[in-house]
Amino acid sequence: MIKDVLKKYWGYDEFRPGQENIINSALSKKDILAILPTGGGKSLCFQIASLSVEGMALVITPLISLMKDQVQNLRVMGIKALMINSSMTYHEIDVTLDNAIYGDYKFLYLSPERLKTDMFRTRIDKMNINFLVVDEAHCISQWGYDFRPNYLLIKEIREYIPKVSVIALTATATPQVANNIMENLGFKKKNLIQTSFARPNLSYIVRKVEDKFGKLLTICNSIQGTGIIFVRKRKRAEEIADFLRQQKVNADYYHAGLISKVRTKKQDMWKNGTTRIIVATNAFGMGIDKSDVRFVCHFDIPESLESYYQEAGRAGRDGKRSYAICLWNKTDIFSLKRIFTMSFPNMDTIKDIYQKIYMFLNIPYEEGKGRTYKFDLVKFSIKSKLHPVSAYYALKYLCSVGYMTVTEEIDNPSRIYFKVHRDELYKVQLRDRELDEFIKGIMRIYPGLFSHHVSINETFIAKTLRQSLPKVKILLNKLSQMRLLDYKESSKSPLITFHTERLVPDNLYLSNKDYELRKTVYQHRMNSIIEYISSDIDKTPMHQGCRSKRLLAYFGEMDSPECGFCDLCRAAKKLQK
Repeated sequence: MIKDVLKKYWGYDEFRPGQENIINSALSKKDILAILPTGGGKSLCFQIASLSVEGMALVITPLISLMKDQVQNLRVMGIKALMINSSMTYHEIDVTLDNAIYGDYKFLYLSPERLKTDMFRTRIDKMNINFLVVDEAHCISQWGYDFRPNYLLIKEIREYIPKVSVIALTATATPQVANNIMENLGFKKKNLIQTSFARPNLSYIVRKVEDKFGKLLTICNSIQGTGIIFVRKRKRAEEIADFLRQQKVNADYYHAGLISKVRTKKQDMWKNGTTRIIVATNAFGMGIDKSDVRFVCHFDIPESLESYYQEAGRAGRDGKRSYAICLWNKTDIFSLKRIFTMSFPNMDTIKDIYQKIYMFLNIPYEEGKGRTYKFDLVKFSIKSKLHPVSAYYALKYLCSVGYMTVTEEIDNPSRIYFKVHRDELYKVQLRDRELDEFIKGIMRIYPGLFSHHVSINETFIAKTLRQSLPKVKILLNKLSQMRLLDYKESSKSPLITFHTERLVPDNLYLSNKDYELRKTVYQHRMNSIIEYISSDIDKTPMHQGCRSKRLLAYFGEMDSPECGFCDLCRAAKKLQK
């Protein structure tokens, strides 16, 4: 049966390694933690499980961009899916929850912060939920590389739906993190399905170089086919892409600072092979299943081996020989340690910035809970006379302990929803011929306008109805002013959502013990990546003689064979001759 679902919606005849076992375990109503490497098809596991039985999967995921991508992809396949995130209005969330109860949907995606709202908790027991899905499950572990306290709310939610089993998924987890995930999710019995982290076709190569640009050019000219170059900063992505183009290499850059249309175009051109090499910040490639990437090069060192493994794993998904290359020098090590120091400002600084955030948004004490605002970190830093880096890491910590949430910079398309009944709208149409034709036109283009907010494209409406773009916006605003239509114009901005009211200084609690634990975990991960890249053939602190063995040992696979293709294995072979 599950193979029929696989064939019907995805067009495949066979599952990837581990997928079938995960799906069957979920269908047997067991709690399960699935650890599949990047590109292993984690999402497909819970999607097929949900499609194979009655009910709707409740999917907890932290990234709005991935949430949007998955929901859009499901809808394209004709599968009914919903999502709730902090960019939505109260009314939009209210309507979405009603649809989750009465609308015969198969998936409801939401961020973990939404789990504690009364609006959600009072309705969850009315939903026909078949699985509770926890994506990016490492976020629930304090020992994971991206711990988020709101993930701990998932165990509370299980009390509302005690008969619903959990499908937890992640791409990377050490044995300690895996056990912590199952414990924090309330597994009655441990149930871990994990495929090997080994990538036999992937050659791990680390190069210590002073002239990174020259080495990068050699790599691009030596390895044929598609590539990804990962960097930390947006400006660096643009600089490297410009350098490569000047050297006649087909390259482009990608980062979150670009508008949505430009990002989509750049991504599509890379996916279809028009662009050979993309230089990008680390968000690029998430959710993209491009199998023929021949190399991934880290121009800047990532912060952890977990991040490195995930990003390197975007190469060679077709099973053919591919390369994961990391370039480094002493300056990189210094920068990584400097980032560590800056990532943990002192407690007094964090508390001061907490108050200044509310002041910047004109929110008085004991107010702000549940509200969402556009938030520009640069403007905030300038107005509050703060260094942007200090502000960023203080804000990041306040988010990590659950006081607030800041979304990544996302493009929110325009949305409309008819607030009145069809009969009332019909009376308006009869009185105004221009509005009558316009309303009928947008109803033909976008169904469902009476049941929930629908994303629209004003330019597309203008072309379809043979109107000018300004005229379309005038008519939409006119309907909004008449209180017939809820019209939310598109915006591009990070959003900040407050989960508590503004606290007076004496009531703001930040745990020194928790803070020190986070520093310890961060430092351990940083030291692991430094040890990995700086180990030569004659040094054996992690595991001797093979990059792959060292990576696998970090993730708990202690008896793996040497790969034979990494830089250390090749160096060893030369010494033996």
